[in-house]
Amino acid sequence: AELVDLLRMQRHIALSLVAESNGQIVGHILFSHIAIVNEQRSIPALALAPMAVLPTHQNQGIGSALVRASLEHCRAQGHAIVIVVGHPEYYPRFGFSARLASELESVYAGDSFMALELVHGALAGVTGRVVYSAPFDTF
Repeated sequence: AELVDLLRMQRHIALSLVAESNGQIVGHILFSHIAIVNEQRSIPALALAPMAVLPTHQNQGIGSALVRASLEHCRAQGHAIVIVVGHPEYYPRFGFSARLASELESVYAGDSFMALELVHGALAGVTGRVVYSAPFDTF
C-alpha cells in the first residue's frame, strides 16, 4: 500500500485498475512508468507492480482478469513494453518471458524478471538497464 501511495503522490502511475465484488474492492493492479536506459537512448516501458487479490477471492480468476484487461488498456494507450517481477509460473500465461528480459540489466534479474512486448518486436535489439521510479528504491 505504501508503494502505491508513493507512486500515486509522485505521479508515476500509468494505469490502475480494481476488481469489485458486491461493492467491495477485491483486487488491484498497477502499472508505473519506467525506462530501459543504455548509452544511446532511454526507452519508455511500464512496470507491472503491484498486483493483488484478497485472499478470500483468490483462485477465482480475478487476478487473471485484471492482468488481461490491464494489458489491453496499456496496449490501447500506446505502450509497447511491460516488465514484471513475479511468479515465473504465473505470468508466462499472459506472454511474459524471462527470455525477453534476458538482455536487460536489473537488480531483479533472474527467473522472476520477465518482459512482455505489447507491440511485436518492441524489445528486438534492446539492451540496457531497467530504471524504476524512485518509490521502488524505498522497498
